[in-house]
Amino acid sequence: MQQAIEYALILDLKFAYSSNGDAFLEHDFITGKETEIKLDDFPTEDELYNRYLVSKNYTSDEMHIIETPFYYDAHSHEPRYYQRIAVDRTVEAIAKGQQRVLVVMATGTGKTFTAFQIIHRLHKSGTKKKILYLADRNILIDQTMVQDFKPFKKFMTKITSVGEGQEKIDSSYEVYMALYHQLVGKEGKTDPFLEVQPNFFDLIIVDECHRGSAKDDSAWRKVLEYFSAATQIGMTATPKADEGANNLDYFGEPIYTYSLLQGIQDGFLAPYRVTADFINVDLQGWTPEEGEIDLLGKEIEQKLYLRQNIGRDLAIKLRRRVVAHRITQMLHDIGRMTKTIVFCSDIEEAAEMRTLLINMNSDLCKKSPYYVTRIVGEDKEGKKQLDNFISVDEPYPVIVTTSELLSTGVDCKTCGLIVIDKEINSMTEFKQIIGRGTRLRKDKGKWHLEILDFRNATAKFKDPAFDGDPEPSKGGDKIGKPYQPIEDEPSTTASEPRAKYLIDGKDVRIAHEIVSVLGEDGKTMRTESIQTFARKQLLRHYQSLDDFIQTWTEAKRKQVIMDELKEYAILIDAVREANPALKDADIFDVICHVAFDQPPLTRKERANNVKKRNYFGKYEGKAREVLEALLDKYAENGILDFEKANILEIPPFNSIGKPTKIVKLFGGKLAFEQASANLNIKYIK
Repeated sequence: MQQAIEYALILDLKFAYSSNGDAFLEHDFITGKETEIKLDDFPTEDELYNRYLVSKNYTSDEMHIIETPFYYDAHSHEPRYYQRIAVDRTVEAIAKGQQRVLVVMATGTGKTFTAFQIIHRLHKSGTKKKILYLADRNILIDQTMVQDFKPFKKFMTKITSVGEGQEKIDSSYEVYMALYHQLVGKEGKTDPFLEVQPNFFDLIIVDECHRGSAKDDSAWRKVLEYFSAATQIGMTATPKADEGANNLDYFGEPIYTYSLLQGIQDGFLAPYRVTADFINVDLQGWTPEEGEIDLLGKEIEQKLYLRQNIGRDLAIKLRRRVVAHRITQMLHDIGRMTKTIVFCSDIEEAAEMRTLLINMNSDLCKKSPYYVTRIVGEDKEGKKQLDNFISVDEPYPVIVTTSELLSTGVDCKTCGLIVIDKEINSMTEFKQIIGRGTRLRKDKGKWHLEILDFRNATAKFKDPAFDGDPEPSKGGDKIGKPYQPIEDEPSTTASEPRAKYLIDGKDVRIAHEIVSVLGEDGKTMRTESIQTFARKQLLRHYQSLDDFIQTWTEAKRKQVIMDELKEYAILIDAVREANPALKDADIFDVICHVAFDQPPLTRKERANNVKKRNYFGKYEGKAREVLEALLDKYAENGILDFEKANILEIPPFNSIGKPTKIVKLFGGKLAFEQASANLNIKYIK
């Protein structure tokens, strides 16, 4: 019975049955009771339906709407079970008078087809006569009109321009397709949507409603509020709970949710394999020499450039080549005609990546100049190839480089490889990017999705929020980085391009690679993780935990140990990045945990342990202040800060005095070094 109940919940049924061969056991979700019934007394379909109707107590008007059938013709297909549930629940809620409805369905599960069936049933029943379908991208409107909404073509129109002196909304149509920004006037101008009465539309479907339509100060929100008398349905794959952009507050709790994980388990979405490549310069960072000039003749700002800066503030030519080479290598492995989207940091990086991929795949580019194409908002020529790329029948383009344009909404049914070489801070954006490749097309040979990740973005697969519902924001906290809508055309108010340094780069290489597949629990299952590799190498180098601790304690400079580990291809930063539990752990704890299964402590926890032992008790005044500052530096940045030659020249030490003065506080250089060494030993105990 438990299994029958589980299946009934998934299928949104009100009765579940099991049998031992002698009788049936009925679980009634309406009453909450279980009853044993004879084999000959099994209820008919009509009997069960009547019991269901009695529990609902529908009025005759409600019944008229609810019993309006789905759309079928010779070219249509049967709705999948979850699409039927989403449509039925939405139609029922609206029949009962609900004005705001939110439907959450994973990318690739047919939100547009679901919206079509909702509109059809409400329109056919006569409940909703003037319907507005809103999206934020031309390609979304155009795709929808020629595909799922094609049966509406006789009474459907696209609003291309409205407002004073321009085309008016033709009131003779019944289904209107529009872009948000065409209904909202430019700053200082009258909003075009004001030309029609607030009650002109009685149903509005908001496509991908997470992209700003529920934001309190959004121009799009004005459209929804003006037509507030209309029933409004939000459709999204990724509901947002950011402060000021909470579509849960605006539309209410989802009336139905169908997740990516459920879609994969049901066999409707493509399972994925993740290849995460860690590039050494990303892990270690890069610092220019003092006064170093880049390839464009600009002096490079003196600071440590981390992975987050690479591609945005700093471009490394050799790193670009490494990425392009790895993409090419993967395509050789999985099929060189696999439709591929490469997400780059910005449109300039997308242009450079296009050129590199062309040169590395010149044999195929001879066959078609569109084998590799850049498609971004500012490249009209590239955008002309978008329809060909998303077509299941057109072979070219094969590889598309972009920054953001293809991250949302575009229906790329045969996309088999997604490459991530940009920082992704928003879970919403991550879900949308992965969603470009989640569709199954077995008839076209697409059985799964490959993801090649150079930015550790796929760590978000392990985030509980990846396949769950968003938590409401609390106070002023924000969940992730707000994800802004992407327009088809470049904004006229866009800021000037940010300055970016350009260097050749030296010794750039992929330090390690993790290949993962989706497990039954929806989490990635590593086959050979960087942590497993590091463990094997460390155990070859250190015979036991005591052996390692002795080596660590005796080493005057821990950088020497780090250099030795690099010779064995053990990159501590890569291990730390691959394991979120080690994010704030020092090198010592990372090694002890990975190699010897010791529970890791954070740097702050170790620093607090030293303070509890009253190590500073024998020091007074400025000398104690110096040691406390050293411990704070350790808690903030790690043990290697102790060994920096200029440690006493930077804040807060430089406010205490010059290095020579600080050393004298301890009775001389040797005494200071001994105090530092003792502190070094104390923190590991």
